[in-house]
Amino acid sequence: MKSSNTVLIALFAALIVVLSLIPPIPLPAIPVPITLQTLGAMLAGAMLGPVRGALACLLYLALAAIGLPVLPGGRGGLGAFLGPTGGFLVGLVAGAFVTGWLARRLAARAAGAKQVAGYIVACAVGGIAVVYAFGVPWLATVAKMDLSKAALAVAVFLPGDAVKAVVAAWVASRVERVWPMLER
Repeated sequence: MKSSNTVLIALFAALIVVLSLIPPIPLPAIPVPITLQTLGAMLAGAMLGPVRGALACLLYLALAAIGLPVLPGGRGGLGAFLGPTGGFLVGLVAGAFVTGWLARRLAARAAGAKQVAGYIVACAVGGIAVVYAFGVPWLATVAKMDLSKAALAVAVFLPGDAVKAVVAAWVASRVERVWPMLER
């Protein structure tokens, strides 16, 4: 791996840490707070591509797993992966990969509104649908609730996650104009 790739992966892992340390917003009756982690995963995938984006998320999770307080609320350690948010954490890696893969196909060669739309689709599918595909079943299992009830419980996050997808798409498209990364 080239040293520039290593630096980019570490840089985006650090960005996810910073976004995670912005205080989470707890919601009543739901053990999963509103955080900016998924914004970081969307940005990593959209801007670094599938492999480097997923590796940035994996590095972030490795830092959390060894006990560094990099998760929302200053949490860290393997216990965080066993709680109600564990599936969402693991889903960040797959979500960043899918976001990057779709961004390369839908946005890398487009321009203007088509490029932004491609990034929005990539961020929504990877950063929302894929992350939820991991997180919702895990939440249902850990919280001992029906899958449909868990899906309904996290539906409150969809509007905020949609805003994150638009923000990530806008940022990625602006950066791509001056510093193309997806073609590398």
